[in-house]
Amino acid sequence: MVLGWRRRKNNNHKGVKQNVEVVVPNHFMCPISLDLMKDPVTLSTGITYDRENVEKWFDDGNCTCPVTDQIVRNLDMIPNHSLRIMIQDWCVENKQHGFERIPTPRIPISRFDVAELVIQVKASARGLDQYGCLELVYKLKSLCNEMERNKRCIVENGAQGALASAFDTFANDSIERNVSVLEEILSALNCMFPLKLEAHKSLGSKASLTCMVWFLKHQDFSGKEKSIVTLKELLSFGDEKHVEALSEIEGVCELLVEFINKRISPTITKASMRVVCTKQGREKGYSNYLTVPLLVKKILRVSALATDHSISSIWKMCKLGEKDDEKRVVVEALQVGAFQKILLVLQVGCGDEIKEKATELLKLMNPYRAELECIDSDYKNLKRSF
Repeated sequence: MVLGWRRRKNNNHKGVKQNVEVVVPNHFMCPISLDLMKDPVTLSTGITYDRENVEKWFDDGNCTCPVTDQIVRNLDMIPNHSLRIMIQDWCVENKQHGFERIPTPRIPISRFDVAELVIQVKASARGLDQYGCLELVYKLKSLCNEMERNKRCIVENGAQGALASAFDTFANDSIERNVSVLEEILSALNCMFPLKLEAHKSLGSKASLTCMVWFLKHQDFSGKEKSIVTLKELLSFGDEKHVEALSEIEGVCELLVEFINKRISPTITKASMRVVCTKQGREKGYSNYLTVPLLVKKILRVSALATDHSISSIWKMCKLGEKDDEKRVVVEALQVGAFQKILLVLQVGCGDEIKEKATELLKLMNPYRAELECIDSDYKNLKRSF
């Protein structure tokens, strides 16, 4: 007796309707979804599942084998090549019944493969072998982009820390001499966000921060974007040591304000807004009289996200600084048209967090409205009362 799932198909042949039943063997079907398996893998319990289904099973928090209910202590999934080939052959034989041959799946990287690559990255960095390291970084980046499960495996098994450490090592040696491998490491790390603690420590070093600022000053558009996005990710962790170290690098705040003003790209503009509004960044921002006018100018001018960042940045400068600085920012923002723009943002609609900050900003500005006239920076020669 053949056990399997029957698929009924009606065919018309010379005007005669025929019923065709196709029996799909049970062992070709995933026990979880009861669908034909595309990438069969076998667990340590000896039961075979479709990879996508069993990975989702474990991602949902389960720790047992769906069929046997045994606790699975080893999550290694062994590709069942023999079964996959049998399924492919069966699909070809039943093509006339509507079954397409399943493609041969790419084999995801294992934690052992990642461990080997991590060892090689560390060794090449210790030897300052930029070309050897560059080849390894290309490989890791390619694997990350190939499939999401590769990215998870690479991140979970120490690749971020190894790459960040290599970045620090090559930056300490010479930025100019190692610029190619340094930029490619940043590119690979951009694929692996959010960064783990080990990576934050290496990227927060003086050499690493100096290198990223150098990229902002001297590299092309692509290099600038990778660097500012990495800085934004690094400072979002909230480590004041990193913030302080970055603020000590000469000209960094002026450079970020310039990026906001020039609008090189939405990505660079948004990331610059986030970086400039950290604690030390705010202090630099208070001392630069272009900061507030530029932030106000970006409201309703670049994108919804840029508007949110601008309002959030102004709110932080009005709420988290010294009293004199806070008052000056409120007055300056009012003078360059913030009140009308923020009011319009509330009328158009925004998220709850921005709505709350926008409302608070209007309350802060309102007491000064009677004393000041607004000169909107977007309309330089137009004066209007409130």
